[in-house]
Amino acid sequence: MSRKPRARTVSKDGPDPVDVHVGARVRERRVMQGMSQQVLGERVGLTFQQIQKYERGFNRISASMLWRIAEALDVPVSFFFDGIAEGKSRASDDLGRSELTLIRHFRAAPVDVQPIVLGLLRDLGKGVVVVEVDPRSEEVVEVDMENEVKVDRGGYVTHIGGKRIV
Repeated sequence: MSRKPRARTVSKDGPDPVDVHVGARVRERRVMQGMSQQVLGERVGLTFQQIQKYERGFNRISASMLWRIAEALDVPVSFFFDGIAEGKSRASDDLGRSELTLIRHFRAAPVDVQPIVLGLLRDLGKGVVVVEVDPRSEEVVEVDMENEVKVDRGGYVTHIGGKRIV
C-alpha cells in the first residue's frame, strides 16, 4: 500500500510560489496606491501584521479576502495572478519601494510634464546632466540638452521645462 504524498507546509517547504506571487502583487499595488499596510488592513478588517504575512506569502489569502483586497486596491482579482502562467515569480523581479513610488508620482504628474520627466531620467541615465548653482537665488540648476530643471537646496524639483511644479 502506497502512502499519500506529504502535504506542503510553510515550515518545511517555505511559502508556496503562488502565494508569494499573489502577496508580491498585493504589495506592489498597495505601494503604487500610496497606501500603508495599516490602511489596507483597516479597509479589509485585518491587522497590518496579517497584511505583512499575506504580502510575504507566509499566509494564504482566502478567495473572499482576496476579493476584499482587490476592491480596496481598486483592481480586478485577476491582477494578482498576472504573470504567473509564464512561470514568472514576482519575488525574483519584484520592483522595489523606490521604483514603485517613482511610478506612482510619475502617474500623478501632469500629462504635459511626463515627457519632460522621462527625458530628464533618460539623460540622467546617460550622465549628460550638468549641475550648476544660480548665483542670484543660490538654487541648484540642472540643465539637460532639452529641458531645464531647477532643484532647491533640499533636493526637491521646483521647475521642469520652465514650469513651476511646487
